[in-house]
Amino acid sequence: MSEVRVKISGGGRVVIPAEYRKALGLQTGDEVIIRIDKGGLHLYTPDQAIRHAQKLTRRYIPKEQSIVDELIAERHKEAENE
Repeated sequence: MSEVRVKISGGGRVVIPAEYRKALGLQTGDEVIIRIDKGGLHLYTPDQAIRHAQKLTRRYIPKEQSIVDELIAERHKEAENE
């Protein structure tokens, strides 16, 4: 199931084969993210895109540091100053 050939139909529509949709847990009406780069066209579920972004940013943030906790503390401090 690594690759399949599909056709582009009217309006630029591409059908994602049923076994691919099932493997990704996609249902009718779900959103996907499409990205283009030099390597081609890439399709992601929102969860996959989030995990990818987290993986990229984690390289720059020490494991013991929580940017979520820092953001919450910052927002509390701003609220106190209002």
